Amino acid sequence: MSIGEVLAQLRVDFPDATLSKLRFLEAEGLVEPQRTAAGYRKYSWDDVARLRFVLTAQRDQYLPLRVIREQLAVWDATGEQPGRSRPALVAVGPGGEVPGQPAEAESSRMRLDRAELVARSGVDEATLAELERLGVMVPDPPGWYDGDALIIAQAVAGLAAYGLEPRHLRGYRLAADREVGLFAQLVTPLARQSDPAARARAAETARELVALSQRLHAALVRVGLRSTLGR
Repeated sequence: MSIGEVLAQLRVDFPDATLSKLRFLEAEGLVEPQRTAAGYRKYSWDDVARLRFVLTAQRDQYLPLRVIREQLAVWDATGEQPGRSRPALVAVGPGGEVPGQPAEAESSRMRLDRAELVARSGVDEATLAELERLGVMVPDPPGWYDGDALIIAQAVAGLAAYGLEPRHLRGYRLAADREVGLFAQLVTPLARQSDPAARARAAETARELVALSQRLHAALVRVGLRSTLGR
């Protein structure tokens, strides 16, 4: 199959897949399609199976490429696909989305006005205004909100049910800003390159850093609460 045919196959289950993504995974040595005499890529069904494994491991288990590469090495050595056990880190929908939340690609494209955000998130107008005043949420000019803003607002609504107010969430914004500054140092040199493969690597690195940060934060909070829970 050509790279376009492979992309059409994968997008059924991985709508975020792109040609740049497939080229990036090839550059990382995770799949090695054959080349015709003219230099065109030709993928086998085994290549497609490897790509599905990689994309599933990233989407469902948030595995970094280093770990995926090690699992593929086991697959090559034994002939058996590793990691067939059901992922336990996060519940996802058939397209990889967290139920009730937009997928990553949809998140950046989504455009909601203020009324739509209030209706879909469960926060009221006064809470939204307070979140913006505190810098927890910042609308895109000229006043649109994307999918990540919806996720933030939904999380705030859920926390509010337990008595947490917007003023309690200012620390989340400050902590996120510190992480952004730290991670930007790692991805900016790649993102500024004109090479599409380098920019794809920057996007992939950012995705992995965010996933690892989420896991670290959740684990630290669980550890901190154990004494309170008496466990």
